[in-house]
Amino acid sequence: MRAPRRSGSITFRRPVVFWTGTALGTLGAALHLPMYIEARSMHYHMAGMRPDATMNIGMAVIVLGVGLVLWGLLPPRREKPAPADLRIRPLDDSRLRPAHMGLIIVLTLAVTIDVMKPTTLSFVAPGMAAEYHLTSPLHPEGGLPVALLPFFGLLGTVVGSLLWGTLADRIGRRPAILFAGVLFITTSVCGAMPSFTGNLVMCFFMGVSAGGMLPVTFTLLAETVPTRHRGWLLVLIGGNAALAYAITSQLAESLMPQYGWRILWLVGMPTGVLLLLLNRWIPESPRYLLLAGRADEARAVMERFGSAAVTPARTGPPAGPRTAEPGPRTESGTRAAPGSAAGTGSRAGAGHQGGPLLLAGLLLLALSVGIVTYGFQLWVPTDLQRMGIKDMDADRILRNAALFGLPLNVVAALAYGFWSSKWTAVGLSALTVVPLVCFTVLGDGVADRRGLLMALLAVPIASIYALGAITIAYAAEIFPTARRGGATGRVAGLTKFGGVAMLVLTLLSLTAPELGVTAAAGAIPLAAAVLLLAVAGVETRHRAIDEPLDVRPRPVEVP
Repeated sequence: MRAPRRSGSITFRRPVVFWTGTALGTLGAALHLPMYIEARSMHYHMAGMRPDATMNIGMAVIVLGVGLVLWGLLPPRREKPAPADLRIRPLDDSRLRPAHMGLIIVLTLAVTIDVMKPTTLSFVAPGMAAEYHLTSPLHPEGGLPVALLPFFGLLGTVVGSLLWGTLADRIGRRPAILFAGVLFITTSVCGAMPSFTGNLVMCFFMGVSAGGMLPVTFTLLAETVPTRHRGWLLVLIGGNAALAYAITSQLAESLMPQYGWRILWLVGMPTGVLLLLLNRWIPESPRYLLLAGRADEARAVMERFGSAAVTPARTGPPAGPRTAEPGPRTESGTRAAPGSAAGTGSRAGAGHQGGPLLLAGLLLLALSVGIVTYGFQLWVPTDLQRMGIKDMDADRILRNAALFGLPLNVVAALAYGFWSSKWTAVGLSALTVVPLVCFTVLGDGVADRRGLLMALLAVPIASIYALGAITIAYAAEIFPTARRGGATGRVAGLTKFGGVAMLVLTLLSLTAPELGVTAAAGAIPLAAAVLLLAVAGVETRHRAIDEPLDVRPRPVEVP
């Protein structure tokens, strides 16, 4: 079999096929722009227009390009397993190197671009409802409900989280991220779809790509970043979604008055291209490579990140409360419980490393994040306009609230990484419940007090993204390597499912719910998650990525 080609320590099995497919996908997306530009005399309203030959050719080119990209990303065939005693303990103990910083910067960009997709749904809904004469709080006499758009988009994110998590376990973390990046480019044509049906279809596939990026990104970071930096970086990068909200708010205020609501979808094209051009700073997870039997590639990646595969000396059992027969060593040097999933070379465990109450609290937290993000936040721009606040003023209020709340994300990240992962999750969840309860009690009356409105919005806008990051980071830390991608994807999918459930209720009533209703819907399950995690939550700070949670973590040694 022909050996795969490499760029540094990064493997492409078919690089020519991948880049050809990427070029075709980008070209196909660009071929949708002429019709959009043609509609500028109508303020870029394309409802009622029929797709021309250029657009149809562009769609065919996109399908061909996406197929070639996936073929080009398929990994080499699985080779013989790595030696059973091969470990990557230095990866957990090493300092941050320039390679780590490059990875962190690129994946921060990836997460920001990713979160801008579902965030855009709330800002395009009013304009889309007006163009297609859809039913919304601002247009109660319309036809189909505008809630169908976020419903299809969020349904796509649920599917994407489940699909991409499994894909990451099957073909690798890096190919899954790059494939999502290509879909960012190609699904940006949602902004050029003349019909509402076309918007729904493309919005679904855009959701599939956006839903898959975050859990795979967190899985790769958890398996690559040194232990003592893992927690705070995961939360800081994931909670950076508040910045994505602020950027989207600014784009809506700056671009939509001149170019219409469609421009917010079309910006996905250049941002997706930028992500792919930075691909050389995205490595494959060395833990995944070892499980796939690709030990040589794993060593190359670890060398790049200041680590090396080692065969640790098997001395006596570590300090800790366990006295049972020792199991295989973890990357941190402790011995795992018999039959556990510790160590990359050992057999993966069947489930998460915690009790049923922990799992229930984690899943309830994930569900609450979805309800608040896509039930409460999704309708805030529409609700503000319904309460008499002009659209540009609403965009400005939301942008300022997001920027005002950004320091909260930094505090949450540092607390998660250096204080306590468990109590940060509990405390931030409790803090988020407070403004939701205030919105529930005050209702539309809060619109008369702009300062109080922005202060109350700042907490859930910033904290809910940090909570989403904490939820997925926590899942990435408690599930074993062999199942981490799929399990993290399922938890991420549940963060979107809460939004889908809220949208189903919205569709049944054919109108957007009021601010107080969505706030109450998020506050109740979030308060229950606080209680469960306070009772059953476990500490993951400074634990090796596959270390059993019932073994006391050993101090991280600085080499």
